[in-house]
Amino acid sequence: MRYELFYWPGIPGRGEFVRLALEAAGADYVDVGNDERAGGVAAVEALLEDAAATRPAFAPPVLRAGRTLVGQVAAILQFLGPRLGLVAKDAGDALWTHQLQLTIADLVAESHDVHHPVGIGSYYEDQKAEARRRAEEFRTQRIPKFLGHFERVLARNPKGPAHLVGARLSYADLSLFHAVEGLRYAFPKAVARIGDDIPHVLALAEAVKERPDIAAYLRSDRRLPFNEQDIFRRYPELDG
Repeated sequence: MRYELFYWPGIPGRGEFVRLALEAAGADYVDVGNDERAGGVAAVEALLEDAAATRPAFAPPVLRAGRTLVGQVAAILQFLGPRLGLVAKDAGDALWTHQLQLTIADLVAESHDVHHPVGIGSYYEDQKAEARRRAEEFRTQRIPKFLGHFERVLARNPKGPAHLVGARLSYADLSLFHAVEGLRYAFPKAVARIGDDIPHVLALAEAVKERPDIAAYLRSDRRLPFNEQDIFRRYPELDG
């Protein structure tokens, strides 16, 4: 099956969590927003504005697989996981993987809200004071809490700390890798300060990066660089 990923062009964003799963599995897919031949951003906007849709999408990313449309990162990955071999067949392990993905989604949302604490529709420049206050708590409390949680999950995995769930790569591993990369981009000092406390998390991120399929993707032009239009943004004044 050929999958179609609908997401805004030019940024990794939330779409990157889906791209990583598709890339790791060697799936056939088209990144519609970044491919003018597939319609580009106009096709993404048309999907969102489809007046005939009985189940309209709220926002991208949206995945189309045949006649099936799925929105929201965690739901998309829950759908793709068994199809791409990126989730355990055991129901309990699959549910645990989904739970971890939802926690990563919380981390991503909080990361975004650091630079837009007042309103998404307002420019960062109009809320710098509030962003500084939010960033201090995020650096000192929330990043250690989130990454510390995943460190405990890895340490307590009965199959060893190489993966979050079981002994094989899951979509949650890929998503944690991207979250760590994003935090390292946006808050390099804050992540470095807690490095000794999260050895398993950092080791997982490096192991994912070194996988041949992911390494090839990271070298390709399909991998979009972090930038200041994205979820993870580097504003040095927010890194303390």
